[in-house]
Amino acid sequence: MPKAVIDLLAILDLETVEVNLFRGNNPNPSSQRVFGGQVIGQAIAATCRTVEGRLPHSLHCYFIQPGDPQAPIIYEVERLRDGKSYSTRRATATQHGRAIFSIMVSFHAEEEGAFNHQDKMPEVQPPEKFTAEELSRQPIFSEMPEIIRRYYEPDRPVELRPVEIGRYFGERIHDGRIHIWMKSATKLPDDPALHICALAYASDLSLLDAVMARYGRTLFDGRILSGSLDHAMWFHRPFRADEWLLYAKESPSAQAGRGLTRGLIFKPDGTLVASVAQEGSVRERR
Repeated sequence: MPKAVIDLLAILDLETVEVNLFRGNNPNPSSQRVFGGQVIGQAIAATCRTVEGRLPHSLHCYFIQPGDPQAPIIYEVERLRDGKSYSTRRATATQHGRAIFSIMVSFHAEEEGAFNHQDKMPEVQPPEKFTAEELSRQPIFSEMPEIIRRYYEPDRPVELRPVEIGRYFGERIHDGRIHIWMKSATKLPDDPALHICALAYASDLSLLDAVMARYGRTLFDGRILSGSLDHAMWFHRPFRADEWLLYAKESPSAQAGRGLTRGLIFKPDGTLVASVAQEGSVRERR
């Protein structure tokens, strides 16, 4: 079985410890800290285990402490509300007896609405134009930093295809808007809740890099220290996380060692499926 299949499904497949109590494992114990998207995805998966007939429509979460990749994460879910149309859950992730992460998730029963509009999808080339084979024909590809070339390795749980390649070589994006195509590396089961968890996992991938786009720099610059502080997400329309989605990112403000980022996620046909907002700590080493 390909490594990517084992990674993504295993990350989101939590062990039930007791009623409202779940355990998640870390796929990379040698990393410096637990990836934030992993904790978001696992926490949503835990709350989904406690709701029937409804899917998440929004989440709001805070990163409290860095996660220890060598220890399992315990998720305790609180059932705050089950109303006629909405359900609310709170989950706290703990390690070594202390909270490292907290999330609120709201679930909504499907219903018809009187209003339906969305922003237009940005005009960018399709993901087929950004394959490793296509980019290898460009002279700059051989000079691309190794950590960026890892985007194209086949063992990753999520495939990433950045659009603005030049920014990895110092090109400034003056309006700060960057785009990346992404999808699960392998096909996922036909479970809408699982696809929501998978997209939440992917939504944290390099989101804070939008802060650096205006300066012709990236988070992979060794002089930059960064970390997610909080994260919010809204799910608008059905999608599959194992099909290409365009992640359009921007950073409207950065100040006082913090940067705000926003993202819109579209299907290739232009359908807006989700929105994201995050603030993170972004500063230079001293």
